[in-house]
Amino acid sequence: MPHLAVNALRASYGPIEVLKGVSFSMEKGEIIGLVGPSGSGKSTVLRTLVGLTQATAGSVTIHEKSIDYSSGASVRDARDQMAIVFQQYNLFQNMSVLKNVTVAPEKIKKRPKQEVRAQAEKLLAMVGLADKLSAYPDQLSGGQQQRVAIARALALKPEILLLDEVTSALDPELVNEVLDTIRRLASEGITMILVSHEMSFIREVADKVIFMDEGEVIEEGPPKQMFDAPNTERARNFFGKILRH
Repeated sequence: MPHLAVNALRASYGPIEVLKGVSFSMEKGEIIGLVGPSGSGKSTVLRTLVGLTQATAGSVTIHEKSIDYSSGASVRDARDQMAIVFQQYNLFQNMSVLKNVTVAPEKIKKRPKQEVRAQAEKLLAMVGLADKLSAYPDQLSGGQQQRVAIARALALKPEILLLDEVTSALDPELVNEVLDTIRRLASEGITMILVSHEMSFIREVADKVIFMDEGEVIEEGPPKQMFDAPNTERARNFFGKILRH
């Protein structure tokens, strides 16, 4: 059985249906690149998986256990297993880098303080910020703040890391440092779903690419197939335009 299975997932913003029966699955350690034009529903998929956008139909299972999005306890369980990082870093400005990473495991998960600190130091070293433990967010670049946000998500020990356009708010020269961090996570075998417009990066790190348009999965496959020889005309048009620029 797949590690994560999404079946006929639907979601709406008011009267507008933004997910129209999205289905896909992934294995443990797999990296999925979720791509498509703006407004195609990519970010909504991630938000719906963690219960930030209400699913109106369909099912999501992790380890064969179904998530009931009408149950607060089930949503909390889902958030124990999936952590999301957004475009905006949303760090606590009055807390040091170390405190930003340790506060949720300590206060919400009630894990031992020394264990949490040791893990946080290890994660911050992994994202290249071992020397910034006592710094505050306003002393960091955007790229550094985003790397803190990734370390903070990993501190919750999620089964699956969801990355929603994590480089889109950054200046171009800061993008690579965040992409290098994701490469490092990939080498560690962390299961990830990436929503990104960084197509060359998706091609490099993803095991599977899912192309969405207008709230639906149009096509999915290995990166080489999707970028070089997609089966559907809509995907051919999309990747053709991307690769010409």
